[in-house]
Amino acid sequence: MTTATITLWIIALPLLIYAWSRRDNSLNKGLQLAWSTTRRNAALLIIAFVIVGYVNILSPTELVQKWIGAESGWRGLIVAEIIGMLLPGGPYVVFPLIAVLHNAGAGLGPVVAIITSWATQALITITFELPFMGWRFTAIRWGLGLAVPLFAGAIATLLF
Repeated sequence: MTTATITLWIIALPLLIYAWSRRDNSLNKGLQLAWSTTRRNAALLIIAFVIVGYVNILSPTELVQKWIGAESGWRGLIVAEIIGMLLPGGPYVVFPLIAVLHNAGAGLGPVVAIITSWATQALITITFELPFMGWRFTAIRWGLGLAVPLFAGAIATLLF
C-alpha cells in the first residue's frame, strides 16, 4: 500500500465507525453514495490510467529532457506552465501524468511549474470561473496568476 492509500484509510475508517455508531442509516447512505460516485467515475479513472501507461511507455525521454529537463532554463519553465494549463482532470489523472514526465527526465523546476500551473491556471476552470466571477475578475486573476508557476519553478530550480 502507498502512503496515500494508508492516509485515506486513516480518514475513512473513523468516518465509517462514526456513521455506524449513529444508528440512523448513515452508514448505508454513505456507502450507497460512495458506490454511485465510483460507478460514475470508474470509466474516467480507467481511461486516465490507460493514458498514463501509454505515455509512460511512449514518452520520448530525449524530448522531455530537451524541453522541460533540468537544464531547460526559462524556456522549460514556460513550456511547463503551458503543459500544466492544458492538463485535463483532477489529481488522479494529472499526478500520474506528471510523474511520468518527471521519470522521463523533466527537471524539478519544470515539474513544480506544471503542478502549480495546473492548480492555479488550468484552462478548464475558465468555464466555471467566467459565469460566476465575470470577465474582469477572470482576466485579473489569470494575468496575475501567470507569474506564479514561473516563479515557483524558478525557486525550486535555484534551491534544489
